[in-house]
Amino acid sequence: MHELPVTESILKIVLAHAEKNDVRRVMTIGLQVGRLSDLEDEWMQRYFDYVSRGTLAEGAKLQIERTPIRLECNACAKIYNVDAANQIDIPCPNCGKKDAKLISGREYFIKNMEVM
Repeated sequence: MHELPVTESILKIVLAHAEKNDVRRVMTIGLQVGRLSDLEDEWMQRYFDYVSRGTLAEGAKLQIERTPIRLECNACAKIYNVDAANQIDIPCPNCGKKDAKLISGREYFIKNMEVM
């Protein structure tokens, strides 16, 4: 259910940008969503379809790209990717320490829009 406020926020940003740029219709919205985010692609599209009814973004398709989970080792500053949330506590591949901070994987943002 948390997809609803997220899609409402996306629509608000898209419509504000569209208004400033004299857009007639929004066709596609490219999003980047972190792999650790619990936002589901299907539900984001469903909620977007619902909240965008009657706007110039009605019928727009969300193209969702998942960004990797990236950590930065606090000991040696090595930045590395992990495949899943349960790997966040793995040792740094460079120095072997288990002291890292998350630098990406939970974010979501609008990357681009295709408009008419």
